[in-house]
Amino acid sequence: MHPLTPASRAYPWGSTRVIPDFLDSAPTGEPVAELWFGAHPSAPTPLPDGGDLATLLASDPEHHLGADVIARFGLRLPYLLKLIAPQRPLSLQVHPNLEQAKAGYQREQDLEVPAERRNYPDANHKPELVYALTTFDAVCGFRAPRRVAELLDGLDAPLARELATLLRSTPGAPGVHAVFARVLSGTCGSEVSALARECRVRLESGRSPSPRADRLVGLLDEQHPGDPGAVAALLLNPVTLQPGEAMFVPADCVHSYLHGFGVELMANSDNVLRAGLTAKRVDVDELLATVDCVAAPPIRIAAETDGDGTGVFYAPVDDFELSVATVDRESGRTLRGRGPRILLGLEGSLTVETQAGAHTLTQGEALFLSAGETPVRLTGTGRLVQAGVP
Repeated sequence: MHPLTPASRAYPWGSTRVIPDFLDSAPTGEPVAELWFGAHPSAPTPLPDGGDLATLLASDPEHHLGADVIARFGLRLPYLLKLIAPQRPLSLQVHPNLEQAKAGYQREQDLEVPAERRNYPDANHKPELVYALTTFDAVCGFRAPRRVAELLDGLDAPLARELATLLRSTPGAPGVHAVFARVLSGTCGSEVSALARECRVRLESGRSPSPRADRLVGLLDEQHPGDPGAVAALLLNPVTLQPGEAMFVPADCVHSYLHGFGVELMANSDNVLRAGLTAKRVDVDELLATVDCVAAPPIRIAAETDGDGTGVFYAPVDDFELSVATVDRESGRTLRGRGPRILLGLEGSLTVETQAGAHTLTQGEALFLSAGETPVRLTGTGRLVQAGVP
C-alpha cells in the first residue's frame, strides 16, 4: 500500500483554482491542468520515500503487477489515471490506435526525431474515459453529414459555401474527411474569422440552427483567432456530462475537452496528434491519416452498479476499468477488483484495509495497491474512484 503524490501539469488551458480547491491547497496563480497518477515515463508519480511508481514497479514486477498483467501488457502498468480541470478548450486532437502508435514510434526512433518534434513519445494506443465531477463540456466525434450541411446552410462566407459544396459532392464519411482536410490544411485566418463572424451574427439574430455550435465557433475564434479548429467545431458533436456521468473516447476519435472538472482514465500513453487550438506542435497530415471520420454520437457509458454501491464503467478496452465506490454505513464493505489498482479519494474519509495494513484516504489523496493486496476493505463515509484492469 503506497501513498501517491501526483505529478502536476501546468498546461495553459488549466484552471488556477479547481484542483487546488479540491486538494484544499492555496492557489499559486499558475494553472493546474492535470494531476497524473501512474507510471508513464514522462511523469511517473512520486512516492513519499523519494522514489516513484515506475521505479517501484520495476523493483518487483511479479509482486506489484501480477503474472496476469505481465502476460497481457508486459512489465508496465497498463493505465494512467488523471484529474483534469480545463478552464479553456484543450487542443483539437486524436489519439492513435495500437497499430498506428507502434509504427509511428518505430519510425520516429529510426529517424532519431528529437523529443520536441515527436508525435509518438511511446508505442501505445490511447483510448480514454472521462468521469465528470462537475458539469463537463466537450466536443467528440463527427456529426452526421446532413447535420453539418444544415449548420453551413445560410452562411455566405466563401469558406462556408465551399465546404457545403464539397460535402454535397462527396457523400458520407469521405465527404466529412474531405471537408475536415480542407478546413485544417487549406484555411487561412481571414477565412476562419469571416465564417466565425457570420456565426456570431446569426446567433445574435435568433436565426441559428444550433445556438450551441455558433456560440462555440465564436468562443474558439476569440481565444484562438484565425485557428481552423474554430471552424472544425461545426463538424463535431457537442456533449455535456453531468456529475457522475462518463464518456469513452476511442482511439482515432477527434475530440476536445472544453470546460469542467473530471477524472480521466486512459491507456498508459501520452501520444497526441493535434489539429489546432494550441500553441503546441500540429501535424495535420499525420492526424488526417489517423482520424476516423465515420459519423457517430459520443459514447456515453452508464455504470453497472452492484448491491454494495460500486458503479463500474466497462470501457470496451482491456487496458483499464474505472469503478466508483460509495460507503455510507458503519459496517463498511469489500471493494471489488483485482490486479494493480490506484484508489483516489473524491470526498469524505475512508479507511482502506488490506493484509498489508491500513491507510485513511481523504479527498484528493491516492494509493497504489499491488496486485496481491486483496481483499480490500473500506470503512468510513466517503467516495473514491478505483483504476484497475478488467
